[in-house]
Amino acid sequence: MESFLNIEGVVVVKKIIEVIQENSIYLSELDGKIGDGDHGINMKKGAALCEQRLANRTIDLSGSLKIYGDILLKEIGGAMGPLYGTFFREMAAASKDNDQIDATIFKKMLSASLAGVQNIGNAKVGDKSMIDTLAPALAAYEASLNDNKTFQEALTTLKFAAEKGKQSTIDLVAKVGRASRLGERSRGQLDAGATSCCFILMAIADSITALLNK
Repeated sequence: MESFLNIEGVVVVKKIIEVIQENSIYLSELDGKIGDGDHGINMKKGAALCEQRLANRTIDLSGSLKIYGDILLKEIGGAMGPLYGTFFREMAAASKDNDQIDATIFKKMLSASLAGVQNIGNAKVGDKSMIDTLAPALAAYEASLNDNKTFQEALTTLKFAAEKGKQSTIDLVAKVGRASRLGERSRGQLDAGATSCCFILMAIADSITALLNK
């Protein structure tokens, strides 16, 4: 299939929650090397709250993304709350009027999330942040669609680009966030935000692929 039902998409958010919970300690370890060390802790708090609020509910992808975004924006501290809160809320808004989610709608979701995060964080590619994962992943996905690749093929391309973007932050000097105060000393370490963004994009791509193959 080349689309899936919005009402079936809550599994995407549940997969994100699972991946974040599994990797929270690692994310905090990364963050501790050049930041506050609370990235994984805060991400796990948000994931746990979202898991509780989605339990025993019938809700679609857009609705579950909005719940996740609201939790991160309103109830979770640290730098990641507003960034990922905006990320998920923008994805929700871009898809809420669609019963079917196809490759084009998903592109709109990713584009909206990138624009929203950049509007509040002012980060760009090369600043050692989640943008170094998200922007190239979106660009690769769009290029695949322009080459007439299938939804699933484009998702595979997105995953490769997300991983490459994450890895690129090792050699970058932080220009935003607390790590920016370290200057050259921030070079040589993975960025925690770029890493969590990669985990999230991988979870999204894998769960959508599973829905497309039902």
